[in-house]
Amino acid sequence: MLKYLLCLLTLPLAAEKLTLEKIHSVAGLTGPSLRSAKFSPNGRFVTYLKGRPDNARHYDLWSYDIITGHHRRWVNSEDLFKGDEILSAEEKARRERMRINATGLVSYQWAHDNSGILFPLAGDIFYFDFSTSSSKQITLTDEAELDPKLSPDGKMVAFVRGQDLFVLELESNLETALTSGGGGAIKYGMAEFVAQEEMGRHTGYWWSPDSSYIAYIEVNESLVKTIRRNEIYPDRIDVIEQRYPFAGEENAQLRLAIADLGKGTTSWISSHFDLNSYLPRVKWTPSSDKLSFQWQSRNQGSLDLYEVSHKRNSSKILIEERSLTWINLHDDLHFLKKDQSFIWTSERSGFNHIYHVRDEKLTQLTKGDWPVSEVVSVDEKNGWIYFTGWIESPLEKHLYRIPLSGGPPKQISKRPGWHNITFSKDNSHYLDSYSNDKQPTQVSLHRADGTLLDYLLENKLDDKHPLAPFLDDWIDPVYGSLKAEDGTDLHYKVYKPNTPMPESGYPAVFYVYGGPISQRVRRSWTRRNLWAQYLLQKGYAFFILDNRGTANRGKDFENLIYKRLGDIELKDQLVGANWLKEQDWVDGSRLGIHGHSYGGYLTLMAMFRADDVFSCGVAGASVTDFRFYNTHYTERYLSTPQDNPKGYAASSVLNYTDGLKGDLLLYHGMADDNVLFKNTTMLMSKLQQEGKLFELSAYPGAKHGISGSKNQLHLFRTIEDFFDRKIGSRSN
Repeated sequence: MLKYLLCLLTLPLAAEKLTLEKIHSVAGLTGPSLRSAKFSPNGRFVTYLKGRPDNARHYDLWSYDIITGHHRRWVNSEDLFKGDEILSAEEKARRERMRINATGLVSYQWAHDNSGILFPLAGDIFYFDFSTSSSKQITLTDEAELDPKLSPDGKMVAFVRGQDLFVLELESNLETALTSGGGGAIKYGMAEFVAQEEMGRHTGYWWSPDSSYIAYIEVNESLVKTIRRNEIYPDRIDVIEQRYPFAGEENAQLRLAIADLGKGTTSWISSHFDLNSYLPRVKWTPSSDKLSFQWQSRNQGSLDLYEVSHKRNSSKILIEERSLTWINLHDDLHFLKKDQSFIWTSERSGFNHIYHVRDEKLTQLTKGDWPVSEVVSVDEKNGWIYFTGWIESPLEKHLYRIPLSGGPPKQISKRPGWHNITFSKDNSHYLDSYSNDKQPTQVSLHRADGTLLDYLLENKLDDKHPLAPFLDDWIDPVYGSLKAEDGTDLHYKVYKPNTPMPESGYPAVFYVYGGPISQRVRRSWTRRNLWAQYLLQKGYAFFILDNRGTANRGKDFENLIYKRLGDIELKDQLVGANWLKEQDWVDGSRLGIHGHSYGGYLTLMAMFRADDVFSCGVAGASVTDFRFYNTHYTERYLSTPQDNPKGYAASSVLNYTDGLKGDLLLYHGMADDNVLFKNTTMLMSKLQQEGKLFELSAYPGAKHGISGSKNQLHLFRTIEDFFDRKIGSRSN
């Protein structure tokens, strides 16, 4: 008996099981607990935002000393402001557009001379003085200041208040209004809705490098349709009037101005903009004597880079991009100081590559059937261009460098997986935010040649790591590729459970997104990895596939969705679904599909048009008719409803509802100002009129992302319960 007991004691303990509560907890503990990491201008420090121990979503400002290796909290946001922040409607909307779901200190900017750091907090502006290690409040007003920015010389701060643009001198505290008349449909120095939501431009003004000028935008939304929508909260209904530019309808009118702070004058650059164009990017040249801006046509098939010499009152086009479909925007414009040339990326070869542009002549510096993701730094002094992308496999993203004069790329990052890179101003060091399928995000400090110096966030998978109790049962995905109908390789990853297999095979959950500007099949860490492991331990298989139309595979791969959405994407997803059903370890009669946003849209397409393949579906925050979505996103792929009525009709899930035979769960945030709740109510009404049954989980007060720990927990419980009832343990 003693021998038997000793044997029991030496047996390995059973691995701890994931629960939905633990998924949320572990995801928070293993996620990137430091955010917005930046090098100080002198390269001595790395600053970052970090959640508090008692509230991971409430950020303070921390620093890492590269010389000593010590971490230190510089700004405790609760020392400056306690209680709930009362944010203006404009700031709430701006944070939603920027996907900021946090409180406290959520953004900051270093002074170029290393003297301090500027940051907004609770609607006012604060400045952390490096010499005294203390913070002082710059503004104290009833009205909120938005988007504050230090001048490059560190002597002034600009901001938007009441839809007008102001400049404040830090030494004298003298405040000057650069514009007047802002309010209602008129905004100065602010980004319009589609610029924030779709173009990645969250500001509407730009300091010149010498601090003498500010370029800014006047936004006139008077022609944009005003909608009245209800934001439904648990205890109230707010009636919101929002100017929303629906596909095919009017956009905001823009004018670009340059304010001369010394002379107190303003000059307007207005001849290039009309209702059928966009202004996605603005950037000064290093000498401050010229301003560049990008003009994009309404159909997004034309993009021109202009250079304006404001002192000479002249302008010229530096580069023209043209496409028969659309042109993807980027931030890869780097002016060189030594001459009048610049670095640019373009997809004109079919893949995004780097070009050196001098005197309107383009010299291609990278070539091949692979894309550059981003030019992360240009080191003029030492003659290098650093960029991220992939050469061997689109499942990974790596750091490379090439000579500024051209030459073969050299890969710098080594670990298999996904690398996001931030360089120091002097290009001597970089931060690598790295992850893979099993390794949560690590943030490491490197020399420019790739030499590892230290970890700012190691996230080491040791016995103390939050994932440790679950690693014994951890299941790695299997990657592979399938052929689309035209022979194109479609990459997938699949997880197979290690639980006892039912006689008929495992039920399977098919996760889908599939929209443009997206990639889900890649070796990186996301919260979805934990969701997959949770479903695996419950006996579900888990499958993801990237269809044609998604990103990172070249322009031809993307272009196939042009003027008809939901068709090619669904065909490719069905290739994956049919392959999955053919596996002898999968029960082909128990296949469920779910997705959010564009993934919700494709889920609906699958349930309405391929109901013989999927038994049930969960569709969240879905566009149901692209006439209800915004101009810049929708017209990029579908043109306008006036020019492409058949494409809009074919892309609307509302025209396929009669095909629903399986079980359907819908969910949506009831205060969603991106994919309006109207999309789901229109679908609900259509299904009800047709006598089609469905389930609904609506979230009062929730925006597009259904954020908040309790909402997220409820949502995943709802999805789990639905799958368990329809195809899982409680489906018989």
